[in-house]
Amino acid sequence: MKSKLEVDLSRIAAEDANNRVALETKRLSGSRDEGKARVAAEDEKVRQLRDAVQLKRKQLDALKVRAGIDGELQTVAVQVGQQVTLGQELARVANPKKLKAELKISETQAKDIQLGQPTLIDTRNGVIAGRVIRIDPSVQNGTRTVDSSLEGELPKGAVPDLSVDGNIELEKLDNILYVNRPVHGQENATVGIFKLDPDKAGATRVQVKLGRGSVTTIEVVEGLKEGDVVILSDTSQWDNSDRIRLN
Repeated sequence: MKSKLEVDLSRIAAEDANNRVALETKRLSGSRDEGKARVAAEDEKVRQLRDAVQLKRKQLDALKVRAGIDGELQTVAVQVGQQVTLGQELARVANPKKLKAELKISETQAKDIQLGQPTLIDTRNGVIAGRVIRIDPSVQNGTRTVDSSLEGELPKGAVPDLSVDGNIELEKLDNILYVNRPVHGQENATVGIFKLDPDKAGATRVQVKLGRGSVTTIEVVEGLKEGDVVILSDTSQWDNSDRIRLN
């Protein structure tokens, strides 16, 4: 049999061993938590580095300039190594099968233009029909830009940046009396115009009421009849005269 002292010593030794086990278990658990925290921190660093790499790749890809349409390269406006600013034109691409016409219209004559109105575009190698597809809301140098579609097969020689002339049909008036637009002839106004006498030796001022007009012609509402010959040039120097003699 063991003495009481030996039993007490064995108990103390066992309790000490249990305390050591508990301490080491707690230390092991703390080491595991610390290891997990370190791994999580390293994972965050890896994620940040991966995001930085993706950002650099996107920035590198953004340096590649791509046209928004399929077409042919017309011009290159920059040189190798040149620094450019935001919005600067780098190159011009056009699809020769999908062209539009840009018409410069005086701001005073653009007020009646509406989307969808028919147009006739003269390329000097042929005339092609179209329709108004865009009206620039701003005024540049006294004109507004009106874009017209080109419908049908393009005439030969129709290429980008070609100079063209165009007419926009605002309204079609049938069976009206009209004259070429006088120098001071405004729509819906009454003006004094010299009408040639039958013998062509002189001209008499008559009051003419004008109606709707185009760029080159204007409607005659009252004051003239078909066959009358009038003077359309500037006659302001004879504003105080009702008759003039022609030499």
